[in-house]
Amino acid sequence: MYMSPFIAELLGTMLLILMGVGVVANVVLNKTKGHGAGWLAICTAWALAVFIGVVVSGPYSGAHLNPAISIGLALGGLFPWADVVPYILAQMLGASLGATLVWLVYKDHFDATEDPGAKLGVFSTNAEIANPVTNFLTEAVGTFALMFVVFYITDGQVSWKEHNIELPVGLGSVGAIPVAFTVWVIGLSLGGPTGYAINPARDIAPPAHAYDPSHQRQRQQSLGICVDPGFRPGNRCSDCRVIISSVVLNHLVYYKFVEGNFLIPFILGIVIYYAVRGCM
Repeated sequence: MYMSPFIAELLGTMLLILMGVGVVANVVLNKTKGHGAGWLAICTAWALAVFIGVVVSGPYSGAHLNPAISIGLALGGLFPWADVVPYILAQMLGASLGATLVWLVYKDHFDATEDPGAKLGVFSTNAEIANPVTNFLTEAVGTFALMFVVFYITDGQVSWKEHNIELPVGLGSVGAIPVAFTVWVIGLSLGGPTGYAINPARDIAPPAHAYDPSHQRQRQQSLGICVDPGFRPGNRCSDCRVIISSVVLNHLVYYKFVEGNFLIPFILGIVIYYAVRGCM
C-alpha cells in the first residue's frame, strides 16, 4: 500500500501520540486499570509508541514524526527545505488527531478525575521544579540526544572485496528499534525534571484537553511549552527556543567535532543567539 509522505507523517505522528499520550492517561487518571503504574510504564510505552510510528511511516516519509527532526535534517542538508513546512503541518495534524482520540477513549476517566493538573498533564509536559534556565536546558539536551543518535542510525553493508561490491543490508521494521531505545533511555535518564517532551508536536499542536472547560485557566497558564513554567507563561515561543537550540547544539557538535567545518557552527551560533534573544 502506497502512502504520500504527508499522510505517512500524519498517521505516524497520530499513532505516536495516541499510544504515548494514552499511557499517560492510563497512569494518571482515576479509575483506570493502569492507574499509578509509574514512570517506567510511561517511558516504556512511549518508546513502543515511537516504534510503531516509525514502522508505519518510515518506508514512505522517513518517519520524522517530530518538527525538530525535520528542521535538523534540513539544516544538515539531508532533507529539502521545501518539504519542512508540509512535514511539520502533517505532524501537527497527526498529533491533534492522536490527542483527540485519547480524550474520547478516556472521556469517562477525565470526568472522574478532579485534579485539573493531572488532566492537563496527559496532554502536555510540566516541570516539577519551575526554573526557566534548567528546564530549558533539560529539553534542549534531551532533544539534542535524540537528534544526534538519529543522524548515526544507518543500515549495514556487506562488502565483497574480490568483486568490489557493497550490498546494503536493511533492517526493515526492526530498524525502528534503535530509535525506540533512544527515546526509552532519554525518558528514563532525562525525563524527571520536565517530562521529556523532546517533540514540539506533542505540546504545540492543539490538544484535545482544549475541549474540557474545567481546566481552561490552567491550560492557558502552561500552554505550548516543553519547559512548562518557561520564560513567559502561555508563550509558545518557548517551544521555538527549544527547537532552535537543540538543532543548533546538534550541528555545533556534528560539524565542528565530526566534520571539522568551523564556519557552519560559527554562523549557526550567531543565528541561535539572536533567535533566542528575540524570543525572550
